[in-house]
Parts: sequence; structure tokens; C-alpha cells
Amino acid sequence: MAPLITHPEAFPASPPYDLDDPGVIAAHDWAAFECISEMRDHWQRAGWSPGTRAYYWLLSITDPAFTDQAAHCQEVVRGLGAFDLISLGDFHATLGRVGLVDAVREDQLDRLARMVSADPPQAFPLTAIPLTGSRGALRYSVAPWTPLVDLHRRLVAASAAVGLPAMKPSSRLRPHIGIGYCNQLLPAGPVRDAVGPLRALPAIPLLVDRVDLVELRREPAAYKWRVIHTIQLPISASAD
Repeated sequence: MAPLITHPEAFPASPPYDLDDPGVIAAHDWAAFECISEMRDHWQRAGWSPGTRAYYWLLSITDPAFTDQAAHCQEVVRGLGAFDLISLGDFHATLGRVGLVDAVREDQLDRLARMVSADPPQAFPLTAIPLTGSRGALRYSVAPWTPLVDLHRRLVAASAAVGLPAMKPSSRLRPHIGIGYCNQLLPAGPVRDAVGPLRALPAIPLLVDRVDLVELRREPAAYKWRVIHTIQLPISASAD
């Protein structure tokens, strides 16, 4: 597998030196967050407007243990008054944009889903590690990255094979699970002070056994989607 690369638009810009060790990944994410002096308004990102709709691959995170802990983390940061918190049914890990709705035909989506379904990777365990942040959001670190990068590479290759727009390369992937989007410019120090104690919470084990192809839209202070196709990942004895 080709290595991940340093890229200024990724966060963290450089990948961790170990893609599978939970402690290394969590420490790397936090170190990147510690380097930020201020947080930005997530909703001012280029490429999105209220009418934008696009197809994405994502992992829906619905495990009750994760949802309960994430809700607790959200309550801790709610008083900062600077975050649009993700609804409890909408936690997800984004794997990448397939294309804008106007640029992708339905038959291409069907072919894409069939191609991925024909040779899916095995389901795999994933650990959600509280808590860290980025330039415009609060999020969980996740580990290991290797199976996520492998899944992403398969999705990128399938997209290219059916003639869809090029997805961002897997070398820029920085997996995470968000819990809230920053809605204003503010100093990062008080946010880190609030988030820091949450890092003592236990990590949550998850199982990735499906990936969803969705039509994503941006609503006021939230992302919403409808599922177009769900690809089931076969469960092996080691992942069960």
C-alpha cells in the first residue's frame, strides 16, 4: 500500500508515523490540535452553498455506546456556544465525495455500487478515541487507519472505473468521527481546556460492516443525507 503523504489541506497535514496504533494516532491528532491558535467557522468552507448536493461515501456510526458517550462530550462543550452539534442519529465518518449531483447519472451510481459490492473488503473493527479537534470541528480520533485506507482505495478505483470524477486520493485521507462544527472564529485555547478532560474517557470499540453511498446536502448548521446504496462488508470470524 502506497504511503499517506503530507498535504497542507489535510488535517493533520502529515499522517501519523504508525497508521494502526491507537495511542500514536490519538497523540498525533491532539498534537496537531495543540498547534492551532484559533478555530474557524466550518460553514465558510469553499465549495459548499445552501443548495449544494453531492454524492459521498460515508460510514454511519450508530453504536449506542458511542452515541451515549458522544452525547456526553457534546454536553460538556455546549456551554462554549460556538459549535453546531451533530444530531445523535447523524454521526459518521466521511470517506470522500463521488461527485456533484448534477455531474453524476443514476446509472453510474448503480454501476459504482455493483462494482464495490462485487469485491468488498471484510468487515473490520474500529476504535473511536475521545476527543480532539481540527481547524473547524470537534471529533474523535479513530484507529486503525489501514483498513479504512484500503476501503478508500477500493472506492477511488471503482469511481475511476465507471468514469466518475476523480475522488481525492487516498494518500490525503485523515479518518475521524465528528461531533460538532465550529460556527465562528474563536481562540482555540478555551476549546482545548474544555476538551482535554474528555480524553480520559474510554475508547469505544466499533465494527465497520457496511459503507453507504449517499446524497448529501447542507442544511442550516447541519449535514443531512439520504442513502442511495448500502454495501455490506462480509464479517469474518476475526471481525465478529
